[in-house]
Amino acid sequence: MLVGGHCDGFPTVTITTGTRTPDGQRQTITAHCPACHGTGHTRTRIKAVAA
Repeated sequence: MLVGGHCDGFPTVTITTGTRTPDGQRQTITAHCPACHGTGHTRTRIKAVAA
């Protein structure tokens, strides 16, 4: 397995929305890398070589 080229091994990030919760904390959302689906790793495809 290779480290994801799209996310460089950081598959999930937390983003602040700019608003605050009723208790004063920042509201956040979680985003996952679409290429590795949040795992941090991708599989490479190996092409078949004609003999």
